[in-house]
Amino acid sequence: MKTSIEVEYWVVDSDGTLTEPGPLADVSDRTEREFVEPLFELKTPPCESVSELRTALVEELEAVLSRAAEVDKRLVPLGTPINGDGIDRRPGERGRIQKAVIGDDFDHAKYCAGTHIHVEKRNVTDQLNALIALDPALALVNSSPYYGGERIANGARAHCYRKQSYESYPKHGQLWRYVENVGEWHRRLEHRYEEFRDAALEAGVDADAVEAHFSPDDVVWTPVRLRDSMPTVEWRSPDAALPSQLLRLADELETVMERLHHTNVRIDGAGAGDGDRDGGRRGKGGALTSIEDEPTPRPGHVTGEEIALPAFETVRDLVGSAIHDGLESAAVAGYLERMGFTVGDYHPIAMRIDGRQYVTKADARELRLEYASRLEADVAELSEEG
Repeated sequence: MKTSIEVEYWVVDSDGTLTEPGPLADVSDRTEREFVEPLFELKTPPCESVSELRTALVEELEAVLSRAAEVDKRLVPLGTPINGDGIDRRPGERGRIQKAVIGDDFDHAKYCAGTHIHVEKRNVTDQLNALIALDPALALVNSSPYYGGERIANGARAHCYRKQSYESYPKHGQLWRYVENVGEWHRRLEHRYEEFRDAALEAGVDADAVEAHFSPDDVVWTPVRLRDSMPTVEWRSPDAALPSQLLRLADELETVMERLHHTNVRIDGAGAGDGDRDGGRRGKGGALTSIEDEPTPRPGHVTGEEIALPAFETVRDLVGSAIHDGLESAAVAGYLERMGFTVGDYHPIAMRIDGRQYVTKADARELRLEYASRLEADVAELSEEG
């Protein structure tokens, strides 16, 4: 099964101040600017094995880091920039239309750096449902608890992206329910495209501009996406993180995805279909809520005989805890172990840098430099391991 990774990293100068990527985006045909000025994206080609994926990712990063050293820039593996001055979007019609539709909430997305893991399409319905059920695995690589200097959640990026950027359009940016077949997924996409198009027209956007820049294939920003243009099933939930962390995550995720084709997959309880229900769960003031007690019997498992996916309501609660508490939630850690992840091998950056209610801009610059150094050391170690 072919797998690939796309990861976004912040770019800083020698003082830890956010800056634009400049020539880093031109290192290869797999490096490019993102939709905000200080964000940079690096991609791997589809790879037949995790070993091949490791080699591809490390080689791309080595080339970028070599160029970065020449121009006094560094890459930062954090889900948010922690704190800092305002970030500008790069000019572009697609971003302008999104801003017109979503409004000021869309600005929260400017402070989010994530990772996308692409898996080759096979048993697509099972793949979609399994990735929905595995969404709490984002906790394994949460890399920032801070947004605008404030401590808001163990996974600040996921909180900002899902609960703030798409608060008014939850079906465009939050986790969807299970599906019974691929046709149902495509029908949901058609509905979301129609909703977005109608909202854009109401906001004064020209119909031809909407059609030119959006389609059902790319109109949603949900954690799981079906990409007909690639063609892959895409999991967009993880933060940007150290390359070694992302490779471990991709390895264990791919193992579950591969097992789908050799065993039975079932969903416990209700949850398939009903795609137009809002999958979000809010506490007071719209904040994510947490669960600390696992249901009985414990939900979900991956074995040689079967893959059991919990009811969607259970997954939704576990995702809330994964964002709010990360691996400090016993419910989340236990669930991920049952689903095939070696939780003890992960050491999320968010848990290392947590502990303050507020981080000043000066301290944020220091944290960015610290983790730029950790990324460089991580790449060097991966390269030595071969």
